[in-house]
Amino acid sequence: MLTDPIEVRERRFWPVDKLILAYLAFTTVLIVGWWVRIPDAPFLLAWHIGAAGLLLFEIKRPNVTSRVFRNWYPVLYVAACYREMAILIPPVRGWDGDRWLANLDYRLWRANPTVWLERIASPALTEFLQIAYTLFVPAVLLVAFLLWIRGQHRNFQYYAFLIAFGFLASYVGYLAVPARGPRFLLIHMQHMPLQGLWLFHRMQSALDSLESAHYDCFPSGHTELTILAWWGSRMVSKRLFQVYSFYTPVLIFATVYLRYHYSVDVLAGAVLAAIVIRTSPAIYEKLAKGA
Repeated sequence: MLTDPIEVRERRFWPVDKLILAYLAFTTVLIVGWWVRIPDAPFLLAWHIGAAGLLLFEIKRPNVTSRVFRNWYPVLYVAACYREMAILIPPVRGWDGDRWLANLDYRLWRANPTVWLERIASPALTEFLQIAYTLFVPAVLLVAFLLWIRGQHRNFQYYAFLIAFGFLASYVGYLAVPARGPRFLLIHMQHMPLQGLWLFHRMQSALDSLESAHYDCFPSGHTELTILAWWGSRMVSKRLFQVYSFYTPVLIFATVYLRYHYSVDVLAGAVLAAIVIRTSPAIYEKLAKGA
C-alpha cells in the first residue's frame, strides 16, 4: 500500500487524469462519428471540450482551487460520463441485449432468478436490501473520504484511479451490451410487485429518476464497484474491511432480488472487478511515469 503524503505537483498529469482524458477522447470520437444521430451532439462536444480544458487548466496553471479540484473532480466527471451514456447508447448501438441476457440466465438456472426469488420475498427483506442498494454510491465514496481526512494522499489517489477505472470500464460494457434489466423485460412474468415497509418506494422512485432511462445493466456496475470499494477499504482499516466484507455480498444479492440485474450481469461485474484489481497496479505505475 502507498502511505506517503503527496500534494498537488505543478503541471504534472496524474494517472487518473490520463485515464479520464483518454475516455473523453474515446467518447468524443463516438459523438463525431454519429453526429447526425445523437441528440444534443453539439452540447456533448462542448462539454467534452470544456471538461478537458478545465482539467488541463488546473494541471498547467495551479491555483488555490487546484488541490481540491485535482483530487475530487473524478467524482463529477465520472457521474457526467454516466449520464452521457443514456444519450450515446441508443443511437450508437441501436439494439438492446436484454433478451439475450435473460436467455443466458434461464439456461444457467432453468428459471428466471428474479421470478424465482419471489418465493423468499418479504417487505422487511425488500426494505433492507433496497437500503443497501441505495447506499451504493456513499459506500464507494466513504473509502475515499476516510483516506482523504486521514492524510493518506497516495492511497487516496490510487483509490481514485481504481474507482474511475472501474466506472469507465463498466460504461464501455454498457456500450458493448446495452440492456436495461429484468425489471423492464420480465415485468409481465413477475407474479407480484415488490413491497417494502416505509422507505422502499421513495428510494426506488428516486433511483428510477436517475437510472431508469439508462442502458446500464451489463456488467453490473454495482457489483464491480462495491467489490473495488471492499478491496480498497483495506487501506483504511481492518475493521472497515470487515464491514465491507458483510456489505458487499448483501449488495450483490440485492441487485438480483430487487430485479435490477440478471445474474450474468453480476458475474460479469465480478469478473471485471477482478480484472481491474489485477491490472490496476501496473497500469497506474505506467501512467505515473512521464508528464
